[in-house]
Amino acid sequence: MKEYLFKVIACIESDFPEKFGIPRQSGLLRTLKSTIRFEKEFRNPDALRGLEGFSHLWLLWIFSENVRDTWHPTVRPPRLGGNTRLGVFATRSSFRPNPLAMSCVKIEEIRPNGKDGPEIVVSGADLMDGTPIVDIKPYLPYTDCVEGAKGGFAEERRYDCLQVKIAPEMASLVPEGKLDALVEVLRQDPRPHYQDDPERIYGFPFAGKEIKFKVAGNTLTVVSID
Repeated sequence: MKEYLFKVIACIESDFPEKFGIPRQSGLLRTLKSTIRFEKEFRNPDALRGLEGFSHLWLLWIFSENVRDTWHPTVRPPRLGGNTRLGVFATRSSFRPNPLAMSCVKIEEIRPNGKDGPEIVVSGADLMDGTPIVDIKPYLPYTDCVEGAKGGFAEERRYDCLQVKIAPEMASLVPEGKLDALVEVLRQDPRPHYQDDPERIYGFPFAGKEIKFKVAGNTLTVVSID
C-alpha cells in the first residue's frame, strides 16, 4: 500500500479551543472569523499572488484530534440520531481511513504582512483552534457549484435554527465583536442531535469564555458566561 507524506502549510486561529460547539459544516456561520497563519517555510507573500481575485477558498485540513491507526467501513452520523450506521464514504464523519477534511470559507481579508508573515482572515470556518492545514485552493464557481446536486440524508435531515436568549448582563461579558458570532453558533444548536434533555446544562469554551446553556423546545437560553 502506498503512503504519502503531507506537509502542514498553515494552522488556523479560531475562537474554539475544543471540538464542542464548532459548526458542523463550513459556511454556516458567516460572522465567525478565523485567521490562517502559515508555517515558517510557507511565509512567502508570492504564494498568495492573485488570490485577491477570488472570494472563497477550499481548505484541506487534518482531523488532528481523530488520528488513529484503524478504520471502520460504517459510522453513525449524529444527524441521524447517532444510532443509524452508514458507509463512511457516504458521510463527512471525522473517523475516516485518512483524517482529511475540506471546508469552503470566505476570504475576508488578505494580509501580506501579518505579525508572522502572510495571513488570510476568513469567515465560515469549522475548524478548531490550531487545526493543521495541508493545502489551500481557490473556489471556482463555474465548476465547484453543481446545479441540481443532491444532498442525500444530510439534505433530508436539515434542522431549523434555535431561538437564542441571552440576558443583557451576560451579553456584555462576551469579548467585543464576538457576540454576533456566538449567537450564530448557538442558533445552530451545538448539542449532539441525539440529546434532548431540557434540564441538562451544556457548556463549551468560546473566545476565552465558558458558555453554558440549556435548550427547551426550540429555545436556547444562556445560563452563564464566565
